[in-house]
Amino acid sequence: MLLRCGATTCRWGGPWSWPVSWSWPCVPCTSSSCWRSTWTCTLTPCTPCGEPAWPTYRPLVPLYGRQGVAVVGRPWPRTASVGAAFSEGAAGPMGPGKTPLEPCPDSPKGLLGPLKVDFTKTPTLEEVQKSNPNVELGGRFRPKDCLSSQKVAIIIPFRHRDEHLKHWLYYLHPVLQRQRVEYGVYVLNQFGEGMFNRAKLMNIGYVEALKDAPYDCFIFSDVDLVPMDDRNLYRCYDNPRHFSVAMDKFSFRLPYNSYFGGVSGLSKAQYLKINGFPNEYWGWGGEDDDIYNRVVVQGMRLSRPDGSLGRYRMVKHARDAKNEPNPKRFTQIKNTRHNMGRDGINTLKYRHVETVRQPLYTNVTVDVGKMPARHVA
Repeated sequence: MLLRCGATTCRWGGPWSWPVSWSWPCVPCTSSSCWRSTWTCTLTPCTPCGEPAWPTYRPLVPLYGRQGVAVVGRPWPRTASVGAAFSEGAAGPMGPGKTPLEPCPDSPKGLLGPLKVDFTKTPTLEEVQKSNPNVELGGRFRPKDCLSSQKVAIIIPFRHRDEHLKHWLYYLHPVLQRQRVEYGVYVLNQFGEGMFNRAKLMNIGYVEALKDAPYDCFIFSDVDLVPMDDRNLYRCYDNPRHFSVAMDKFSFRLPYNSYFGGVSGLSKAQYLKINGFPNEYWGWGGEDDDIYNRVVVQGMRLSRPDGSLGRYRMVKHARDAKNEPNPKRFTQIKNTRHNMGRDGINTLKYRHVETVRQPLYTNVTVDVGKMPARHVA
């Protein structure tokens, strides 16, 4: 992705044609540098016009790597200088003494370790907001005493799960702040009562989040899953990350080695390398296995926290209407290698309905379209 100058504006551009829904807004341009509005609505110098702002897109290449699962992984490397380019001032954000902030530690102090997670009482949004005064409008946060190495967008596919969302916000905002990470929470609300499409909502979340800020890490989370240990760090690693490795639903065991469901994370480069997620999984099931196949086809492996850290509790619930099991999922999973180049972020189509910035999250309502007749059993 390159930053390109016009006479009076700078545009985000690339070597290919973007869909209309991916259009990047113009921002004011000075003589040699582009400027953007930060989360605090100030003007901030970005990279000089024409210089790379982040890794360029690489077309899909069928690198048929071996299957495998790594138990641990290293955080995806980011330099403080790159992070500073997206923050306050050319030299990075300033601390209380007007000196550049130091990078946030890889192992933050103040983590609690195992957490007691109880869904007996549902908190109100007002209670959650009051207990998280440092969370800004839209569900955004960045540490004030150090420079986060990554900008993390948390994407939650959603419909009719308000009680679950309250639990998620109640537990996750404190966890993420203790982890010393800069983040924003995006709830992707599917418009209407048609068949649910989780993976497509996650693709849309990727696109919509990038309209807000230059995120370089994307974590995709089911709304009913809450981590039981804050040492399970929500950030991206050198391989795609699977966070929810021990869920109470599965007796705190991994159901099968290639399982990639629940909570997962990919850097921007990793996400583009697999062409995002499939758009054609309508109803429940299959999309996680398709995503795992994409990772393997592109020569990557999963990284995971230790099982003692990757424990999760799920809010119990009945299956939603219009989220019945996908009868085509097993055939689709078998054809991932054949379909992934023509079903993903490069073919994403949707209608944006509205974006509302709530105190604790950004709600993005979108119309994903109708399930094609060929998907009906």
